[in-house]
Amino acid sequence: MEERPVRLRARAVLSLVAVAVALAWVLSGAFLHDLAEGLDRTRLPLWKIAVPVAVLLLALFAAVWRTRRRVCASCRSGAWHPIGERETAHPVRRAVLRGTGVALVGAAGGFAAAVGRNRGWISVGRDFFGREPHLTDAERPDPAWKEARVRRYRRLGRTGAEVSDISVGCGPLRDPAVARAALERGVTYFDTSPDYSHHHSEQALGEAVKGHRRHELFLATKFCRAEGHLLNETPVAEIVETVEGSLRRLGTDYVDLVHIHSCDRVDRLLAPNIHEAFDRLKAAGKARFLGVSTHTPNLEEVANAAIDSGRFDVMMLAYHFGMWPTFGHILAKAKQHDVGIVAMKTLKGAKHTNLTPFTREAGSYAQSAFRWVLSNPDVSCLVVSFSKPQHVDEYLAASGTELTQADVARLETYDRLVAGDYCQPHCGLCLPACPHELPVNDVLRYRMYAKDYGWEREGMRLYAALEKDAGTCLTCPAPCAGACPHGVPIRRTMLDAHATLQLPIVTA
Repeated sequence: MEERPVRLRARAVLSLVAVAVALAWVLSGAFLHDLAEGLDRTRLPLWKIAVPVAVLLLALFAAVWRTRRRVCASCRSGAWHPIGERETAHPVRRAVLRGTGVALVGAAGGFAAAVGRNRGWISVGRDFFGREPHLTDAERPDPAWKEARVRRYRRLGRTGAEVSDISVGCGPLRDPAVARAALERGVTYFDTSPDYSHHHSEQALGEAVKGHRRHELFLATKFCRAEGHLLNETPVAEIVETVEGSLRRLGTDYVDLVHIHSCDRVDRLLAPNIHEAFDRLKAAGKARFLGVSTHTPNLEEVANAAIDSGRFDVMMLAYHFGMWPTFGHILAKAKQHDVGIVAMKTLKGAKHTNLTPFTREAGSYAQSAFRWVLSNPDVSCLVVSFSKPQHVDEYLAASGTELTQADVARLETYDRLVAGDYCQPHCGLCLPACPHELPVNDVLRYRMYAKDYGWEREGMRLYAALEKDAGTCLTCPAPCAGACPHGVPIRRTMLDAHATLQLPIVTA
């Protein structure tokens, strides 16, 4: 009977650890999801991290406190003695080790729970959908592209607007002249957001369209601040004020479309405050149509919910050659409900710039990719990032042209050349196979930055910041072999990434 209090305390410690892990799953996991989804990081509730940490610290304190239990020095019976009776008591070393171990397991379990809940985001990553690579062969542009113009316009669902089939994504836009050139060549649809380049995108676009006939343009922005997307519980008046800030930067009285941006959850898609704010903006003539953009792990669920709600006029979805094999039914369903479809991420990583056999195709791959996307009649238009003057010539040269067998062959050749080399977004199936828990997807993405996009310094910087690197693969028996459903030889590409991304050693 004397040992029962000790057992109860042990169970209490284990219970606290279990509670901490559960809270990490529920609260910290939700926090990490919000962070990954791009919600305004200055408004995220830090208590969702603090509460599980506090419970874990309480468990640690309880585990350490248990080590102060004293036992009979002669019989080691485990009978409880007051701490003050030091002449007949001493610490129990096993309890020390056991308590410390429980605390460490609790910390690891809490971290794993929070991250594990968001494993679908691991291979998506904000870096993936924050940047769009470009394929222009600036040294050898095709003369036929010069002064290319928009040659086809398509109806954007129930909005009734006729928009340019190839349209401008303003994510990296800093130079108003680029948008102005696209405007002069017939582009009518421009997509921007407050969190693109921290307001600079909207400002540059506003400067570009200044003086142009407003009714000829279709301007789309997002429910965002520079720091990220608006939270569900953002007050209605504050949401309205945020959109009015976009109007000021764009120099217009209204926007044609406002997206719930990078949406990964149905509760955010249907957040009452967002919808009430939109209704007020629409009634005031400051916003005409409502849209949603999604390229996240729950894309299909969000897209279906958006259509079923009847609230959304437009959806901007990730769509490219070879992506989402079962995606066609969503586009067809959107068409049936007269919801306009804007395709994005049409270049799917565009990593052929390091493939010698494909060099001669460098200038035409983008156009083939665009023709493939636009060959689907359920797509209203596509947006692609324009940031340099040559993009206007290259991209608009594909407008109004038909997909050919040569285009399909080019895209298939590209896929064959990068087979076993391209780490697919939205996957992450190989990660459980790594005994060292290496962030394989991150390493291969940084390798892509360095070798394919030409961002050597950025790739090296990001790689250097990882807690674990691919040097571990040198001595690993590679149980990851065969774990990639797309055929990436993980060990070989990881070792190549390690060789590519190591910071040079500077010697005196």
